[in-house]
Amino acid sequence: MNKEGTGYTIFFVFIVSFAFVFLLSMTNQVTIEQVELNQELARQRAVLTAMGVEATGAEEIQSEFSKVSGDDSAGLYAGEIGGRLVYAKQFAGAGLWGTISGVIAVTADMNEIVGLEIVEDNETPGLGGRINEAWFKDQFKGERIGDDGIQVRALEGDGDAARDNGVVDGVTGATRTSESMESIVNNQLRQLRSEELRRQLQDLAATGGNA
Repeated sequence: MNKEGTGYTIFFVFIVSFAFVFLLSMTNQVTIEQVELNQELARQRAVLTAMGVEATGAEEIQSEFSKVSGDDSAGLYAGEIGGRLVYAKQFAGAGLWGTISGVIAVTADMNEIVGLEIVEDNETPGLGGRINEAWFKDQFKGERIGDDGIQVRALEGDGDAARDNGVVDGVTGATRTSESMESIVNNQLRQLRSEELRRQLQDLAATGGNA
């Protein structure tokens, strides 16, 4: 074959491309199970953290998660944590640049937020992306839920320490993301307080679940 001809060039490019595609395909097949496992562990850990259970390492996460009663298809969970019944719900809502997903947990009487975890977001790093930072999420722990839900106060950003005012500080310079979080959280609280979800959660709690 003429190595300077067009046919050889096309053949050579085809072989090289095929080899790279084959290697990428094999790599994907080898790692796909581990990737899926890591994603599932991240989801389970988010549920546990929101409910007030700290777990690290794959075995501990899976062990603690097995103690929580859950309906994965509905994204609903119930368990007795630290002597009190806690409900949790996975959520997904619109942020500024895309979907914000996570887990919110509340006491069984729906009067207090136990915790909030962000699983995924597309917000601007250093601005709206700061909803992933501990200072923002920690504000929701033990926060009393008002009749109108929770208010995310825009343009504050220092962290609201009060737990009985139904108010948390938003992210400075990220008004739209802060407004999105207020809307998402309050939408989830309304759903959790609905008769249908209350009944589902009570049924889950009745099956056991003690982490």
